[in-house]
Amino acid sequence: MENKKHVVIVGGGFAGLQLMKGLDRSDKYNITLVDINNYNFFPPLLYQLAAGFMEPSSISYPFRRLLRQHKNARFRMGVLKEVVPAENKVILSNGELGYDILVMATGAESNFFGNKNVEEKAMPMKTVGDALMLRNLVYTRLERATRTEDKEVRRKLLSFAIAGAGPTGVELSGIFAEMKQNIMKKDYPELSQSDLGDIYLIDGQKTVLAPMSKKAQEYTEKALLKKGVKLKMGVFVKDFVNDEVVLSDGTILEARNLIWAAGVSAKTFKGIDDKEYLGRGKRMKTDAYNKMEGFDNIYAIGDSCIMTADPNYPEGHPQLAQVAIQQADNLAANMNNDFQKPKPFSYVDKGSMAIIGRNEAVADLPKNIFIKGFWAWAIWAFIHIMSLVNFRNKMRAFYNWVGYYISKDQSYRMVLKPNEKAKG
Repeated sequence: MENKKHVVIVGGGFAGLQLMKGLDRSDKYNITLVDINNYNFFPPLLYQLAAGFMEPSSISYPFRRLLRQHKNARFRMGVLKEVVPAENKVILSNGELGYDILVMATGAESNFFGNKNVEEKAMPMKTVGDALMLRNLVYTRLERATRTEDKEVRRKLLSFAIAGAGPTGVELSGIFAEMKQNIMKKDYPELSQSDLGDIYLIDGQKTVLAPMSKKAQEYTEKALLKKGVKLKMGVFVKDFVNDEVVLSDGTILEARNLIWAAGVSAKTFKGIDDKEYLGRGKRMKTDAYNKMEGFDNIYAIGDSCIMTADPNYPEGHPQLAQVAIQQADNLAANMNNDFQKPKPFSYVDKGSMAIIGRNEAVADLPKNIFIKGFWAWAIWAFIHIMSLVNFRNKMRAFYNWVGYYISKDQSYRMVLKPNEKAKG
């Protein structure tokens, strides 16, 4: 026991949790998993939480409950403040931890590209807290709209601009459009259809889902337009002032609500934040084995790192869950083998998917296979259910989706706000 190396993993997302599971199969390490939250959550389904289609417990699970079955692992809730490589320790918001090996799996955060107004007023979509804040915002706006007689104010309150036409932006715009069609007109008889405002999807690229195939892009654009989503492609959000979204081409969108899904950057930490250690998007530069350049016992995996040693991805890998999981698996295998004949990381692209709405999704699979519509939606639902961390989460998600599929309705439309004591 005394001879075991202590591995500190900072971040309990896809990468961190997968690495912990892989290392726990070995008896060579004692592991401490550090995270700002005391629960793991499933980011691809945050948008459903924001829209009220799922409850938080459907996509999240306590770390300590997860770690019951991992004999060599412990959990520490805290915020990473600084790394001190010379002393092999990390400084947290509530103390210090020494390490033999440090693994940074800290993920990414919203990148507002220096726009202070957008950063202050837009709604990000990176955490469970963000999703719940957005849910509160949506339904508070609806309640407020029922109390005003000014139709212009109503439209402004209920118009949503979504910056970023990647999977998150597409999914949000699609689900808001379905809410507008199937729920709002039933639950809010005070509002007419013309009061419900517009849904804008904005991106600096010329098309939605830029990394996906042309077939996926074309199908998605047609499906969104059919739902009433207004596409603003080839422009970006320049400012957000006076409850108006200002675009780079001078267009002004009268929308009180700006949701930010336009870009991310890696989180940085004192002690390992010198420019020589960071690459594009502030991601930590690593070698082919995910070891941080300039350090002997610090590694970075997932969205927090950029690796240019993979010949198929000389500019770095996409910031996707599959990259994080595969990097964690590869690093765990190398560590469990004491880095004897270590295997360099090579990403295997298993395809990409995006859901547009009920019965509508697109999937680009290996060997240039493209699937759309119901079957793509069914595959998307199956993969996401199976990716949830435990059986209870899987059953809750399945129950929620079956209920919505049948009724075109959802049950979690409560506005829940903490009281003053809870905030402390």
